[in-house]
Amino acid sequence: MPALACFVDAAAAAPPPAYAFAWDSSLPAPDPFSGVPLPKNAAAVDTSLWSPSRSDALYNIGGWGAPYFGVNSNGNIAVRPHGAATLPHQEIDLLKIVKKASDPKFSGGLDLQLPLIIRFPDVLKNRLESLQSAFDFAIQSQGYESHYQGVYPVKCNQDRFVVEDIVKFGSSFRFGLEAGSKPELLLAMSCLCKGNSEALLVCNGFKDAEYISLALVARKLALNTVLVLEQEEELDLVIDMSRKLAIRPVIGVRAKLRTKHSGHFGSTSGEKGKFGLTTTQILRVVKKLEQSGMLDCLQLLHFHIGSQIPTTALLADGVGEAAQIYCELVRLGASMKVIDIGGGLGIDYDGSKSADSDISVSYELDEYAAAVVQAVRFVCNRKSVKHPVICSESGRAIVSHHSILIFETVSASSYSSPAVNPLSFPYIVEGLAEDARGDYRNLSAAAGRGEYETCLLYADQLKHRCVEQFKEGSVGIEQLAAVDGICDFFSKAIGASDPIRTYHVNLSVFTSIPDFWGIGQLFPIIPIHRLDQRPGMRGILSDLTCDSDGKIDKFIGGESSLPLHELEGDGGFSGGGRYYLGMFLGGAYEEALGGVHNLFGGPSVVRVSQSDGPHSFAVTRAMPGPSCGDVLRVMQHEPELMFETLRHRMEEFVHEDDNGMANASLLSGLARSFHNMPYLVASSSCCFNAINNSHGYYYCSDDTADSASGEDDQWTY
Repeated sequence: MPALACFVDAAAAAPPPAYAFAWDSSLPAPDPFSGVPLPKNAAAVDTSLWSPSRSDALYNIGGWGAPYFGVNSNGNIAVRPHGAATLPHQEIDLLKIVKKASDPKFSGGLDLQLPLIIRFPDVLKNRLESLQSAFDFAIQSQGYESHYQGVYPVKCNQDRFVVEDIVKFGSSFRFGLEAGSKPELLLAMSCLCKGNSEALLVCNGFKDAEYISLALVARKLALNTVLVLEQEEELDLVIDMSRKLAIRPVIGVRAKLRTKHSGHFGSTSGEKGKFGLTTTQILRVVKKLEQSGMLDCLQLLHFHIGSQIPTTALLADGVGEAAQIYCELVRLGASMKVIDIGGGLGIDYDGSKSADSDISVSYELDEYAAAVVQAVRFVCNRKSVKHPVICSESGRAIVSHHSILIFETVSASSYSSPAVNPLSFPYIVEGLAEDARGDYRNLSAAAGRGEYETCLLYADQLKHRCVEQFKEGSVGIEQLAAVDGICDFFSKAIGASDPIRTYHVNLSVFTSIPDFWGIGQLFPIIPIHRLDQRPGMRGILSDLTCDSDGKIDKFIGGESSLPLHELEGDGGFSGGGRYYLGMFLGGAYEEALGGVHNLFGGPSVVRVSQSDGPHSFAVTRAMPGPSCGDVLRVMQHEPELMFETLRHRMEEFVHEDDNGMANASLLSGLARSFHNMPYLVASSSCCFNAINNSHGYYYCSDDTADSASGEDDQWTY
């Protein structure tokens, strides 16, 4: 007889104990039975056989994170700021950075609230140098007779310090910037004043007279500016404004190639792409420039077949087509000098090295560079055309790795019904309608026979009938809960209960990971510590917003849940140990695309450089995230007037109570609420938290809200 049947038979002979829930200590707990497998999350986790290397393999950190991220012997994520050239003593423990950033100032921390973006300028520098080195090697090894000089498309991340770092780090090899709007052009002009004089300033995007005038002024300021025609109509404006300002432009054209990238990011490619000129339009541009005596101004050909190009075969096909157009422009008399291959250099978000995925690519940097150089060289040699300067706009590949988003769990929950003593089952169902009692009998019989699929079918049917009876008023809420407990008991007994937990995180998906919500973009998300322990749970992540889309339930590797650890203590803010998660490879686009849904603003930010201190890092800049007042202003509210309204209301309705809580104390706490970030804080940090025997409230000191620390101020650890 199956073990479960023993319980069913025993229950039938037992005296009626009424509704026996788990909190009824007068009832004996049933002995575990051996014939049915335990649910997956019931077994105790054996950590003795676990190791950091097993966590590395579990989360495929070596696949998507190399050479910048790994797991150290303490079970924490280690950052290797110089990539493969990082020495052991230069590795940075990510958890130590989080502690220093979030710990209160009285204990040596910076008192920043999470979520937190950690930027690593050293990683940014290494990405730039690696890209340049890959092209330099390809050019030298293939005998290419020109050079490579890239530009960074500032739309990927317009943060001031990111852009300034790229200009500084790339100055020695003439690295430039690309702008796609007037404000981007203004910041690019300003930043490149400190860059290499030969660095390109590529002006893309739709243009009006003001945009074109700004670009022409940039040339007057001795910046190496190229106006790229995205639409044929822009040429008339360029000719007109250049004559009015008496500034001769350098012009590029964006070609609309026939080569098409079939993935999600390929919508900008092909004949029906959003940008670019057809071959017919390019010919008209050449003719008009020739008639205007400005054909010598046409010096650059640009194209873009889409982000995340999956294979070098597709890349070479597109570059070869563009190189053919370049050679034809030379033949037609244009003074061509540069071929700009656009973006498309992808990164491997899931470590799969896949050629048929929007979140992976099947090549490395050196293979990408070799394919580009070979394709241009082959076509130019065939046409006896001088090799052009090769330019690329590789934004995603440059900035994605340098930034990590850190956030913490608030709590974890799973669906749970009240535990019901099996001896009480028959007495619970006595109060149900006959059809529901029949479902229970069928459920018991199927369980006794070991027919588990049939068991689940009858359990669902029993629940459905009881819900309908509850709606009709014939079943009370206690009976409904008890029936849920019965069905949950059988599900657990046959090993079919859902082990997935929901981890509530102190984050807004819409603000910090908008591409997940908008286009289903996946990023590596993993715990940044406790990786020397086996994760005993699987979970999805639910954010703070009042929106059903505010969750992350898809992960790299095709997973619908993430291996996670049990929260220590009560978990979250009330427990003794925080549980930190990190989202990696999100340095491109996420910050610029993030909104203020539910008025949650952006994260706090720190810049961290490798140092020779005992903990190998120095915090060179710290910036708290936007306050409640800041995000209110974004939506045209005026926090100062709002506070005055509330102050008058308080004077009218609130008076000192028996504990001596004065209006001034409440007002002070209210004022601090406008200055604090919108995210959750521990109760000990609440600005209304009373201090015993003080007849007042504790508030954060004003210096915790410092907007920034100067670049020269460093905290070395």
